[in-house]
Amino acid sequence: MGKDTIANIITSIRNADMNRKGMVRIPSTNITENIVKILLREGFIENVRKHRESTKEFWVLTLRHRRNRKGPYKTILNLNLKRISRPGLRIYSNYQQIPRILGGMGIVILSTSRGIMTDREARLQGIGGEILCYIW
Repeated sequence: MGKDTIANIITSIRNADMNRKGMVRIPSTNITENIVKILLREGFIENVRKHRESTKEFWVLTLRHRRNRKGPYKTILNLNLKRISRPGLRIYSNYQQIPRILGGMGIVILSTSRGIMTDREARLQGIGGEILCYIW
């Protein structure tokens, strides 16, 4: 894994979703913990548990799937994740200019002065911040 932990999380989840894997294992950090809580709260993942191997801790995410009559497990949504702000180019927005994804159907994850939160929470609190990623 590289230095951009958010891009690594997004890539791991996207790859597991495309390959119809049921579980994803990502390294545990404060940022990943907050993003995982948002994904769980918004319904993009089904279950989360913390796993420890020797000195390293991991989050094990269970992706949300449903049974299709004709074939094997299929994802509920084609989970689309896009990294916006990156280490080479930070993207900031005030609360009035936070973009709406699919007219409010998707979410924007922001890093604000009050922690990592969704676009709806940031608009309600009237704060902006760094746009981390889009999920739809």
